[in-house]
Amino acid sequence: MTTALTAFTVSSRTLRALASTEPSPEGTRLVRDVRRSKRLVLLRAVLDAAPGGPSGEAADHWALLEEAERHDAGAVRDVLHYPATGVWAEETLRRLHASYGPPPDLGHLGALAVAAALRAGIAFTHTLRPQQGRLVLPTLGLLRPDRPGPVALTERSWDPGDPATLPLHALPGGRTALDDLDPYRAPGPAQPAPVRPARRLTPKGHKRWDTQWSGALTLLLRYDTVRAEETGHLLRSVVPLSGGSRSNGATLPAAAGSVLARAQAPPALAATLVHEVQHGKLAALADVLTLHTADRTPRHWAPWRCDPRPLEGLLHGAYAHLALAGYWQRAALYGARGAWAQHARIRAQVAAVLPALQAHDRLTAAGREFTEAMAAAERAMDELPPPGDQHTAARRAVDRERRAWCEAHPELAPFARG
Repeated sequence: MTTALTAFTVSSRTLRALASTEPSPEGTRLVRDVRRSKRLVLLRAVLDAAPGGPSGEAADHWALLEEAERHDAGAVRDVLHYPATGVWAEETLRRLHASYGPPPDLGHLGALAVAAALRAGIAFTHTLRPQQGRLVLPTLGLLRPDRPGPVALTERSWDPGDPATLPLHALPGGRTALDDLDPYRAPGPAQPAPVRPARRLTPKGHKRWDTQWSGALTLLLRYDTVRAEETGHLLRSVVPLSGGSRSNGATLPAAAGSVLARAQAPPALAATLVHEVQHGKLAALADVLTLHTADRTPRHWAPWRCDPRPLEGLLHGAYAHLALAGYWQRAALYGARGAWAQHARIRAQVAAVLPALQAHDRLTAAGREFTEAMAAAERAMDELPPPGDQHTAARRAVDRERRAWCEAHPELAPFARG
């Protein structure tokens, strides 16, 4: 199983295509390739750091993965590159190198191997130890053994019709899963409220998500077919957020290919998907290309938030909102109610911070080219402006918000100038 990280070269054409936020074959290919290479390097690091190294218990799990790969490489690839697998791998590597804290969950590597073997359709016998009375098999679901202690699993162990089996819920219309089962679907056991995953949903909850997801995909296909296709290519799972979450959505770098989202009406869910997919794209680009060398001090004004943001946060926010401005412009041209107002407001917000981004002295050459291409994409929206004075009115409103923010943060006023 190859684990060497590819030496990525990002062409100017690909960089500018990604900066525009508009989907492109080369941009999508780069994002997917970066995610895959990073995941394989991470998994290899886990194996090398595990007790016993290449000859320990973890090696037995890895051997089953390699056997499954020889029969069905695609099935194994989907298991290893499933978003929750990345969360587990990062957490496990941290625990392996920590001098204190909880032990690493190396048994989960066995669960990955069994899931891959089941999906590859090979004959095998592999022993796993249930956690809290259940065995989670990534991309498949979970098993609830009828007795405590280690369980010897075979190719006949997975039966979706068995009451002891709980399959992962597949959302309609594609390969995206609604993951409310995997213990690693979101990093850490105690996430802040905005990104806390929901507990396992009821059948009624699944049905509600099916309806909202289908509606959101219908809108994406109607208003912006290319973005709908990009969502299908780059989004492998959606993790429901808890009801008390303050955010509509979130993207966490460790779970590449996943979005955390609240259950919401289809128009809002479609916008959330557009927004969050951009964060995933930019995170992948940042893994192979340095766009800036600024620290993480929160000092910049971002009109979509009340709190000051570090340059990284400002760049991510502007990038995701640039995509939203484009999406709402297309929706408006199709005739969606209220879309022009959404487009004008969000575009004005992006336009207000682009000068500060472009002028930042900690941008690299690639970062300057990236922000210049973002600005070009924003200016290109002039070709199809909203009716009346909506664009001008939106810019005036954002300017008022800027002044109010500067009054509330006088020490940071220099970082809010356009």
